[in-house]
Amino acid sequence: MLRVNDTPLEFEAGMTVRDILRRRNYVWRMIAVYVNGELVPRTTYDTRQVPDGADVKVIHQIAGG
Repeated sequence: MLRVNDTPLEFEAGMTVRDILRRRNYVWRMIAVYVNGELVPRTTYDTRQVPDGADVKVIHQIAGG
């Protein structure tokens, strides 16, 4: 079981950051993803596997002013 923004998500072996984003329907282009407190580079979303029990934070980046 994973936690994505404090909400449970069923774990599957080999799951990547991109898989999590698709499952949770995160389509906003400007996001930051942290796995267990570590920032995941956008270029590795397709290959970065997420371990069972991970705490994943997805943060939408917005401009303000």
